[in-house]
Amino acid sequence: MLIVIVPFALLFGVVAREAGLDIAQVMGFSVLVLAGASQFTAVQLLSDNAPVWIVILSGLAVNLRMAMYSASLVPWFRGTSGAQKTWIAYTLIDQSYALSIQHYERHPKLTLSQRIAYFSGTAVAICVPWMCASWTGAVLGSVIPDDIALDFAMPITFLAMIAPMLRSAAHLAACFVSIVAALAFAGLPSGLGLMLAAPLGMATGAVVEVLTEKRKRA
Repeated sequence: MLIVIVPFALLFGVVAREAGLDIAQVMGFSVLVLAGASQFTAVQLLSDNAPVWIVILSGLAVNLRMAMYSASLVPWFRGTSGAQKTWIAYTLIDQSYALSIQHYERHPKLTLSQRIAYFSGTAVAICVPWMCASWTGAVLGSVIPDDIALDFAMPITFLAMIAPMLRSAAHLAACFVSIVAALAFAGLPSGLGLMLAAPLGMATGAVVEVLTEKRKRA
């Protein structure tokens, strides 16, 4: 994960500075928002002089997947305190979710404290380098050669997270439908295509899983 997280964060620092943000604003994004895809979306819209409310709504739309992540983590984090929930919500990103949910499914007998400890360790290992690399990109962006294609990091990051989780027909169906829908809706305003593709993929996966269970019972 870190092999692609670092150049991804470097790229954000560079792009944000080129968009006119100062160092404090760049770090405000990476520390407070802490969500790469929505950070890139917001910076791009700011560069296009989009209204602030459009920037905020687009960032929220891109981050709606976090609501799906949260829902799937609920069974594993029942009994957590308010402070623990706040920490988990703040550090819930694609990588901390993907690594944690796979670990919990492989080790279902972990105690609640062990689950929180694993999630926290994963989150710190990912989030701190993200923040540091964002700062490095913002400060040293002008000296990074143009022929170094840092933008390779984004697609590789998501492929590395998704591929190990495609373990059943329901997973594959959900993945296929969401990809097709995302491509079909690619022309819609920023974030809206993903908002439509995500529930379609989830619904497909749920239907396939129900049909698979019925066949097993039959």
